[in-house]
Amino acid sequence: MAIKYLAATVAVLIGVAASAMAAPAGSPSVSTPVTELKFGPTGVSDGVHGELFAAPAYGDLAHGAHGTFIKMPAGFSSKVHTHTEDYWGVVISGVAVNQRPGGADIALPVGSYWFQKGGERHVTKCISPNECIFFLNQGGKFDYVSDSAK
Repeated sequence: MAIKYLAATVAVLIGVAASAMAAPAGSPSVSTPVTELKFGPTGVSDGVHGELFAAPAYGDLAHGAHGTFIKMPAGFSSKVHTHTEDYWGVVISGVAVNQRPGGADIALPVGSYWFQKGGERHVTKCISPNECIFFLNQGGKFDYVSDSAK
């Protein structure tokens, strides 16, 4: 169990470190306890289990490169969708699935990660009995383009 938490922590730190290299000169160092993350609504819902919530680590998901924590309710299954930009996801808590439509569920427990190619149709789920928290690292702004919106 400790190895899983260590793997998740290392993955998050790598993402944060990569972004920190691009931080403006004179930017201060940051340490934020999980209890101080400020989650807000994203407007993305599966219509059954509730809405996704996001908390910034760095950058601004609505405007450019960012690292963001995402809370997904237990049982949530997104609609088939795409994103313009590639992104990497790391599972902090819960068990996730990220797959192409119709693909077999591959359980991604704590410490697992995925890479999602921009423009590729996919579904993201939280298959654990408790909520999932992911850390996303993306080089551009976050968008969610549902197949039903096309």
